[in-house]
Order: sequence, then C-alpha cells, then structure tokens
Amino acid sequence: MTDDMVLPPGHTAEAWNDAYRKVAAYLGALRVRNKFLLGQLVLRILRRALDRAYAEPDRLPTELATEEVVRYVNDWCHHVLGEDPADTPFRVSTRGRLSLLLADMPGKWQEFFLRDGPWPEDFVRAMKDGYLRAGPDFQVSQMEPREIHLGALHALTGLSRRPYLKMFIIWGMFALFLVVVFRLTH
Repeated sequence: MTDDMVLPPGHTAEAWNDAYRKVAAYLGALRVRNKFLLGQLVLRILRRALDRAYAEPDRLPTELATEEVVRYVNDWCHHVLGEDPADTPFRVSTRGRLSLLLADMPGKWQEFFLRDGPWPEDFVRAMKDGYLRAGPDFQVSQMEPREIHLGALHALTGLSRRPYLKMFIIWGMFALFLVVVFRLTH
C-alpha cells in the first residue's frame, strides 16, 4: 500500500496482502502478464476495496477486493461492448471475459485492459467479434425419452427387495468359492 492508504481499524496488513494476492491471481488468470500494468490495476482495485472497507468494517479485505475486481472487469466489459449491464449482467460478464481471450487481449491489447476509453477501433471490433463468437450456436433438435437399460445392475438392485434370497445367493457363492479353492489345493 502507499503512504496515503491508511488501513481501517480492525484490518491487518496481512489481510490486505492476501487481498492483493487474490486480485493479482484473478488478473493473472485473465492473462495480464505486464507486471507494471498488473501492479497499477491491483492498486486501483484495492483502493476501491479500501473505500468500501470503511463503510463495511465487518467484511474481510479479500471479500471486498474479490467483489471489486469482478465488478471492475464486468463494468469495463460492459462499456467496451456497449451493453447495458442491467439487461444482461451474467451473460456479459462470462462472455466478456471469453471475448477478452478471443480478441487476444493478452497479446495485442494489454495496455487498454481496464483503461477508460476511447479505445482503438480495432480493439473494440475484436472484442465485439469475440463476444458474438463466445455465444452458443443454437440448433433445433428433437429429443425423445428412451428407456434406460441398466443390464445386470438392474437385476442386482432387485435383490434388495428379497433379503433372504440375496443372503442365500451370497452364501452360496462363498461356499462355491471355498469348494473351488479346496479342489485346486488338494
């Protein structure tokens, strides 16, 4: 943390270090490899989490930081894709992350990740193309219920309804096993 970032009462530096690691790991999963950029983004997200920590002192720093990084990435994807977050919050968040990878954000566009616009037109087009490709191709299909064939398993489960028969069969197989072992050894 920096000098102007004072921890809320009851929060330890170690807890905020854990939050830092979680946010860095989350952004690393999105393939942010530039350490300088990663440090800036983590610090920006932790500042937002720290602001919330004063209003919500009973929450753990890792919880606040995780919620903030998810919210921050979702909001950014909504802005880049031009989608209304109220209409499709979960669809955009999942497909937005996938479109980041399909647009090769880690390779070509890392310096624009989580930055305010304007963004290059090629980047926005690549994100939107990736967003459209991330969705499923719907096909009409007919599904008819079919009988499930369980084979020998079905016959064995029927034995549970006849406990004496089941016991007789098991003891019979055990006796047969003993007879076979006796014959092979004598």
